[in-house]
Amino acid sequence: MTFQNTREFAQELDAQDILAHYRNEFIFPEVNGKKVIYFTGNSLGLQPKRTKAYVDDVMNDWANLGVEGHFYAEKPWWDYHERFAKPLSKIVGALPSEVTVMNTLTVNLHLLMASFYKPTPKRYKILCEAKAFPSDQYMIQSQVQFHGLNPNDTIVEIQRREGEHNIRLEDVLAKINEVGDELALVLIGGVNYYTGQVFDMKAITEAGHKAGAYVGWDLAHAAGNIKLELHDWNVDFAAWCSYKYMNSGPGNASGCFIHEMHHNNTKLSRLAGWWGHNKERRFKMEPVFDPVRGADGWQVSNLPILSLAPYLASVDMFDEVGMDALIKKRDKITAYLEFILQQIDLEVDSTFEIITPTNSSERACQLSVFLHGEGRSLFDYLMKNGVITDWREPNVIRLAPVPLYCSFEDMYEFGQILKKGIIG
Repeated sequence: MTFQNTREFAQELDAQDILAHYRNEFIFPEVNGKKVIYFTGNSLGLQPKRTKAYVDDVMNDWANLGVEGHFYAEKPWWDYHERFAKPLSKIVGALPSEVTVMNTLTVNLHLLMASFYKPTPKRYKILCEAKAFPSDQYMIQSQVQFHGLNPNDTIVEIQRREGEHNIRLEDVLAKINEVGDELALVLIGGVNYYTGQVFDMKAITEAGHKAGAYVGWDLAHAAGNIKLELHDWNVDFAAWCSYKYMNSGPGNASGCFIHEMHHNNTKLSRLAGWWGHNKERRFKMEPVFDPVRGADGWQVSNLPILSLAPYLASVDMFDEVGMDALIKKRDKITAYLEFILQQIDLEVDSTFEIITPTNSSERACQLSVFLHGEGRSLFDYLMKNGVITDWREPNVIRLAPVPLYCSFEDMYEFGQILKKGIIG
């Protein structure tokens, strides 16, 4: 398609968009009495209007039933999390038994590493990407130290080549082969938070397994954003937050995936808790842990139903839309945003550099833009003029045109505001 940088063309794209009406399902903040252009769904998604009803249901059941809400609420709390299994499995490409919801993202990664990072004197190294999200860096460092190892000797980071913004797949595969039989675990973010690069999870997982290592993924920026086939790729484990592309609210519950090949492995250690115990015998208060056969067997505590309610509202919406439709619009609106940026760059003779890969198979719903010659003042101008975006040092703004609630006209309008901000 040949794009045009006009409001009429953007409006025509919106008129053709089969997902356009979902924009009305969300609550937008306002600046100067006008709905914002919201580009930070890769940090915190907007609130769906239907969320309040799901939360109110729990509050009303709690008020009217008290503890009996565990069994007699309209959606009993006892098995509330089981409502996620089928729709979440579609989102991440898994069997329903392979997914669960619990805790928060980094907590879950710690719990999963308790099972899948078992260093030996020979096989102890962890492979991750350089400039991973800081929480992942801290988590991996602390796990290594917990096992009495030195992070400098244990953590192997895959670096970008000099002058390049993204990591090459061949460099990942080469590093896996280089570490070889010392490699215990590969743990990478499926989508890099800074650049928006999407990694080839299938190829990397295959290479990690060939080297004899477990392979896990942090899918914080991937779940609800890209096509995932975790079961078919034979990923050992994964975890993701729910508050970015999945719009469940700040700091909300995390999803987990554990491949079925591990479900009956009684030798695989885990940090156990009551809610992971055999569901049919849980209230018998037995002294010996008997895990549920499936991802639910990694649960630890009684689940926070008030946190799960907004997540369920969003998951139900995703089930209505389907990932294929989301991805189709995602690719089109991201390409249009890229076009708008390029046109504004030409009009104002600026020097924007999009550091996200140009290949649609290597990027998703994010463009990270390096503002050569522009500083924080441009970001501040955008924010004051109703463009909610994200700043990352040293000079990058991240733009996420989320397909559920961003419009093509938003992209055009952003370009006009950006041009005014540069011209001054």
